[in-house]
Amino acid sequence: MPTEKRTTNKGVRSRALDTQLSEPEVRVLRRFRVVFNAVKTHFQQVEKKAGVGGAQLWALSVIRANPGIGVNGLASTMDVHQTTASNLVKALVTAEMVAAEKNGPDRRAVQLRILPAGRGVLRKAPGPFAGVLPEALATLDAQTLERLDHDLALLIEALHADDRAAGIPLAQM
Repeated sequence: MPTEKRTTNKGVRSRALDTQLSEPEVRVLRRFRVVFNAVKTHFQQVEKKAGVGGAQLWALSVIRANPGIGVNGLASTMDVHQTTASNLVKALVTAEMVAAEKNGPDRRAVQLRILPAGRGVLRKAPGPFAGVLPEALATLDAQTLERLDHDLALLIEALHADDRAAGIPLAQM
C-alpha cells in the first residue's frame, strides 16, 4: 500500500494517502478513547440515576452551594458562556428544581436557589457533580497540567478547532 507523507510549512506531518497510524499515534488515540469513554460513561450514569444531564447536575450543585447566585456567577463558576448558563437555568426552573427570583437591590438581577426537587436529584446522582474529568485534573500537579495545556494547545491548533467550543460543558457534547 503506498504511503505518502509530506511536511507542511510549519514542519508538521500531514497525510495525503497514508491511512495507517504510527504506533505513537495509535497509543495516543487509544488514550483519548479511554478519556472520552470515562467521561461519557459518567454522564450516562448521571442521566440514568438522576434523570438530568451532567451540566444540569453541575449547575444544581453550584446553586445549592451558592444560594442567591446569579446567572453570570453560575456561568463564571462553571466556566461556560452566559447563554449556556441561562439555558441551563431555564430548564431547571421549568422542571421546578430551581427558583429564580428578583429580590435584591438590582431588580433586574436574578438570584437562584435550589428547590426540594433539585435537592432530591442531587441526592440520587453519582458524583462528582462537575464531572470526572475536572475531578481528575484537580489531582494532577501544576507541572503536569502545564505540559497538558501546552500539548493540547498544539493538538487543537492541528485540528483547526473552534475555540468557542471551550465554553460548552462536556456533558452537552
